Amino acid sequence: MDRSPKPIGPKSNPAPGRAYIIGGNTGTLAFVSSLRAENKQIAAWLVPLAWTPIGVTLGENWQRVNVAADNLAGWVDQTFPAEDERSFVGSLRDLEVLVRSGWSADAPDRLNDEMLLNPEDVPEDVLDGIAHPPEPLVQCAICRRTCVRDHFAWNERQLCAWDYHATVFGRRGPWRNAPYEERLFETLPRAAYVAAPLLAEAQVDAVLMVAQLPEPLMRTLVNEAIASDGDAAHLAVRTDDGLTLLRERKLH
Repeated sequence: MDRSPKPIGPKSNPAPGRAYIIGGNTGTLAFVSSLRAENKQIAAWLVPLAWTPIGVTLGENWQRVNVAADNLAGWVDQTFPAEDERSFVGSLRDLEVLVRSGWSADAPDRLNDEMLLNPEDVPEDVLDGIAHPPEPLVQCAICRRTCVRDHFAWNERQLCAWDYHATVFGRRGPWRNAPYEERLFETLPRAAYVAAPLLAEAQVDAVLMVAQLPEPLMRTLVNEAIASDGDAAHLAVRTDDGLTLLRERKLH
């Protein structure tokens, strides 16, 4: 990403905004709401981020840090180094202009794209995340990646989408070669969604997705699909939208 300063313009007008994004990376988005130093320090807010297969999610719990007013640009460069492929920074020239003008606003309780002074400095996927409500974030029990709590849980462990797909939809997952008994529908794996690219990595296909139908009908459709598909291995998953039926690809 181009990290060179850009001239301050109409979009950077400090009057209507309450947050200036100073940088971001894989796990954090940082912004300031006031550039008036107190005790030679400027307060910055750190918002946790989760990068998921369906986009970026902002976390609920923010952290306030104090940065030396005479080293704000140095702190930004050190915290969001160019070596991080997801790292980005706001225009340091615009930041200097705001410092000299003594810009200050009330810190928001949550971010949205309308309150940003510099949305043009923020990657589109992060902007999309800012436009949605924040979520509680946790660390994946396997890889420690930041993920959304309860989107993917297995055996009482919180997992990221990648590890959940690899574990539950992998060869050792709860696959079966026959229709489900009624009682087994209550024990189906639960996931917020299934991600097509991750299914492809696991050599799995989604052969049926049903949603917003009566539960008995969805169960019937799943079982009829299994019964009509020979002896292939299937796995039904309960998602936020309904039921998805997966089928293992046959190894040649």
